[in-house]
Amino acid sequence: MEDDDGQQRWSLEYGGARLDMAEDDEARIRHNGVKNKMKLGDNGTARKRRRFVGVRSQHHVAITRVTRVLHSRYSPSPSSSSSRWVSTSAMLALSRGLVSRLQLFTVDSPSPLRFLRGFSSDAEIQTRIIDAKPGVMTANSKRTGLIAVKCGMSALWDKWGARIPITVLWVDDNIVSQVKTPEKEGFCALQIGCGQKKDKHLTKPEVGHFRAQGVPLKRKLREFPVTEDALLPLGTSLNVRHFVPGQYVDVTGITKGKGFQGGMKRHGFKGMPASHGASLSHRSIGSTGQRDAPGRVFKGKKMPGRMGGEQRTVKNVWVYKIDPARNLMWVKGQVPGATGNFVFIKDAVYEKPDISLLPFPTFFVAEEEDTDNLKPLVAELGDVDPFMVTD
Repeated sequence: MEDDDGQQRWSLEYGGARLDMAEDDEARIRHNGVKNKMKLGDNGTARKRRRFVGVRSQHHVAITRVTRVLHSRYSPSPSSSSSRWVSTSAMLALSRGLVSRLQLFTVDSPSPLRFLRGFSSDAEIQTRIIDAKPGVMTANSKRTGLIAVKCGMSALWDKWGARIPITVLWVDDNIVSQVKTPEKEGFCALQIGCGQKKDKHLTKPEVGHFRAQGVPLKRKLREFPVTEDALLPLGTSLNVRHFVPGQYVDVTGITKGKGFQGGMKRHGFKGMPASHGASLSHRSIGSTGQRDAPGRVFKGKKMPGRMGGEQRTVKNVWVYKIDPARNLMWVKGQVPGATGNFVFIKDAVYEKPDISLLPFPTFFVAEEEDTDNLKPLVAELGDVDPFMVTD
């Protein structure tokens, strides 16, 4: 449209924000009494002339990174000296900045934000539609993992009478809290949330993350890389039947902290003699290097220091039994961490399970299924008694 002076002017107004562009290479943004004025040069760059009126600086709708956007997306053309080209290019570029700035003012009403996204370059990214339905797993497919709570260790006897040390893991209310796709993040991954937590026990960025995704507040988060065919919709519930008895898994956790320990306990050193002239050095580590050459202790030398409290992965852990009614999993042997710690379970890398037995991309519970009365599933031990096998 044209104003009283006969100049061509373009306007964009929605959700309380207004963007005005005129042929005099001047852009104005107004939102709730906040003004921002900027002069554009002949080559489409922004001169540093801004004027803020009315309210505090943290409420200003500032125009930032305009020069970078104009240089990257609108390179100068032979006709770039015309004011119409400069104004139109600046309007499209500034709309990108408006989207991010107006998030501070449109938290409760996202409809203006969705309207403005249509004018930005983000509208070119197509939203991937992910269906929650069973698929066919291939040799190159990679499923997501689960987050569990270590409940402790015990022992049980199998049908042959063999004693098996067991660690009990509880898969506590796992859901997909974020989906990362190649179109947006450049890679495929699923962020899994476990447990429950109140908002007063979370930081504001954490609460904002959960609310932006539209999922309940979770106590623990973990990202698992997956293949494209193993992506799951946001909010999908995951249970212990994601794994099957008899398969092998890799379990990652934080080991127990032991504090500052000596070389004998930390690294298994032999120590010094208990007698025959040794005094006050029975548990010493001994020599730490050479003499004048090189005259120093090499980096990485095993010495006394802080022990434990590090991330470790136990590989090829055998799943003995799962209890779908209580979301419990029995695995053979020990896993890192103390009782009550979180551990992360995924399909084993080396002892790969039979892909025909695994639910892919996960196990989907039928609506009519009564999950409270499900019986535990135990791994098949075979028909040969191990105690009757001769060497």
